[in-house]
Amino acid sequence: MKKILFVASEVAPYAKSGGLGDVIGSLPKELIEMGYDVSVIMPRYREIEAEMNYVVDYPIYMQGRKENCIIRSHNQDVNGKTLTTYFVDNFFYFDRDGMYCHPDEAERFAFFDKAVAEFVTRINPDIVHLNDWQTGPIAFLLREKVRDTKTKIIYTIHNLEYNGRFNRGNLYHFDVDDSYFTPSKFEFYGDISFSKVGIIYSDIVTTVSKTYAGEIQTKQYGFGYEGLLNQKALNGQLVGIVNGIDYDVYNPSQNKEIIANYDAENLDGKAKCKKDLQEDLGLPVKNVPILAVISRVVHHKGFDILVEGMNELLEKDIQFVALGVGEQHYINRLKYLKEKYPDKVSVNDFFDTELAKKIYAGSDIFMMPSMFEPCGLSQMISFRYGTIPVVRSTGGLRDTVIGYLSNKEQGNGFTFWGNQVEDLVEVTKKALEVYANKDEWQALVKNAMKQDHSWANSAKEYSKLYE
Repeated sequence: MKKILFVASEVAPYAKSGGLGDVIGSLPKELIEMGYDVSVIMPRYREIEAEMNYVVDYPIYMQGRKENCIIRSHNQDVNGKTLTTYFVDNFFYFDRDGMYCHPDEAERFAFFDKAVAEFVTRINPDIVHLNDWQTGPIAFLLREKVRDTKTKIIYTIHNLEYNGRFNRGNLYHFDVDDSYFTPSKFEFYGDISFSKVGIIYSDIVTTVSKTYAGEIQTKQYGFGYEGLLNQKALNGQLVGIVNGIDYDVYNPSQNKEIIANYDAENLDGKAKCKKDLQEDLGLPVKNVPILAVISRVVHHKGFDILVEGMNELLEKDIQFVALGVGEQHYINRLKYLKEKYPDKVSVNDFFDTELAKKIYAGSDIFMMPSMFEPCGLSQMISFRYGTIPVVRSTGGLRDTVIGYLSNKEQGNGFTFWGNQVEDLVEVTKKALEVYANKDEWQALVKNAMKQDHSWANSAKEYSKLYE
């Protein structure tokens, strides 16, 4: 039974800001069910409320300054088996408001990486599975500092846009000299890169969909890493595995957060969820299509074309619901839509998991016009709730959403390729035409709900890598 340690900067249910937390909260559970001995390690942020047990403590030196690392743990029951999550606790680095975006981000995660590398020597896993830039240097530390040649290392890129690029001075947090500031190690266009050493020193690099694995080898999506990733791919060390979602967490037949439960065989509850959502958000209760977006409100999620497109689409008899936080100028433009169409638009510039489930259940069409999308979980969640996605065909969206207009038998959503406002508007209008045919729409909804995007299939792909 292989022993696997997952390392990530966020893990649901303890602390998460997006899809990374969901993935690391779900995949280890599926692997435990398959018989693996799995544990997880993450920073202990101030916001984490779980009751913890003390495990061990040891010093970590940060450029000569001694910092104490305390390892704590919390256990979750997974159908009679135990999933242990370890926490790297340090008052100076992690007892703060907010997980990310602190001025000493490189130093904080350098401390975390050194603490984890030390912990690996104490528990001796067969495989260390690293996730995103915050964990990349652990691969370097295990190979170059600990001199561990036995432990296998997998490094997963969840989103290469966020790649841990910092100025050169941060190299010294890793107790190395300038000989490590070279293109074959930390150096990246005059800076250092946490992602780069994760890619270089790992045995296998994975990313979160097959299409995205190809895209990051191109200049458009590679963010300067495309040459290195091309080399990994040539060596058979770059693999795309699409994410899954937790079917227990996202389950319209059992969720307590929604007013009525339903499934693919009986959709009556979905209409009740729509009425409840309209009442909750102060929208007129009427049987019109509700278009929704739940997302970080940032450029790469396609908000430029989404806001402009909705401005045109809202001339039709529809409603639009937005939930998410992000860049203020996009929030302001969404709020302008609310002012222009007060009876048609609800803008919620915060994040709330209960409201998110109500929106998934109560909406008809889910909008994802992403400029790029490594995997995307929202389209899979929307399938689960019988809400049909409209997506730009990129990354994991291309791998999971089959265009209904060109494949009515297997289609589960609506897709477009361009990146102009009219591309989004045109395909959404076609989706609304299909919606107007009640029987056709219901058949599409049932087909979407019968898709299997649980972790079972993806976990088998990871299992092949581990073996």
